[in-house]
Amino acid sequence: MIRSLILIGFTYLLFKLHLTGDISKYINMRYSYLSATAGYALLVLTIVQIFMMNKDSKEANCDHEHCGHNHSKEDKWYKKLIVYPVFFFPIVSGLFFPIATLDSNIVKAKGFHFPIYDTKDPFFQQEFLRPDTSIYYGKDDYDKIMQSEKKKYVNHKDLKLTDQNFLNAMETIYNFPGEFEGGELSFKGFVFHDPDSNNKNQVLILRFGVIHCIADAGVFGMLVDLPDGVNLKNDDWINVKGQISTTYYPSFKTNIPVLKVDQWSKTTAPKEQYVYRQF
Repeated sequence: MIRSLILIGFTYLLFKLHLTGDISKYINMRYSYLSATAGYALLVLTIVQIFMMNKDSKEANCDHEHCGHNHSKEDKWYKKLIVYPVFFFPIVSGLFFPIATLDSNIVKAKGFHFPIYDTKDPFFQQEFLRPDTSIYYGKDDYDKIMQSEKKKYVNHKDLKLTDQNFLNAMETIYNFPGEFEGGELSFKGFVFHDPDSNNKNQVLILRFGVIHCIADAGVFGMLVDLPDGVNLKNDDWINVKGQISTTYYPSFKTNIPVLKVDQWSKTTAPKEQYVYRQF
C-alpha cells in the first residue's frame, strides 16, 4: 500500500511540474523529454504495483500451506520507518513547499565570493558572473565550440542579449573580451551591489542561469558602470545599453568585461527569470 502511494506521489509530482511549467525551475528545458519519459515510466510502474498489491491481498486470504509463499523475507517495521520517509520527503516538499523567490538574497546566501579566481582546480564549477561550460568538454572541443560561438556574435555592431542567447553570448564575451571591446551591448537583469566595492556607480546586472539542471545553476551577468547620480536598489530590474570595455575588479582580483552604460531604464521582472544554456 505504502509503495503504491509513493509511486502515485512521484507520478503526480512530475506531471504537475510539467503541466504548470514549474519543471523549468529545476532543469534546462532542452532535457524536459527525459523527465516526461520518467513520468510515464512511473505511471506504468504505479499501475503494475497496484495490480500486484491487489493480487497479494487476495493471496493473503488463502491457506498458507497451499499458496506457495511465506513472509520470512518481509521487511521489519523499523526498516520501513527509516526508508519510507526518505521517499515521502521529496514528494511532500515538491507539492507543498513554495518555490524559492529568485532575488539578490540568493546571491547573499551563497556568499559574494568568486573562488574560481583563486583556485587552480580545473574541475571547479564556477557559479557566479561568468558562464563556464568548459568542464563538460575536452579542451580542443571546447575551443572549437567557442570559436563557433564567437563567429555568431563578434560581428554584431549592436549585440542584444535575450533569454535565448544570454548564457551563450555572455560566455563568449568572457572568453574573448578583447574581440568585443568597443562594441555595443544591451541586456536585461536585476541589480546587485557588491558589498566590497567602493564605487557607487558600479553594480552587477545579473540573471539566474541553468546549464543543465538546478544543481549547476548560478548567477551570471556583467559588471556595469552607470552614469553619475543613478540610484538603484538590489533586485531592481533594468535594461542597460552601452559599450563593452575591460577593467581590473579588486573584488575578483582579475580583469573582467565591464559595460559603460549610456542608456538605461527600469523594467519589470520577467515571468520566467531563469535563462538556459543552449546546446
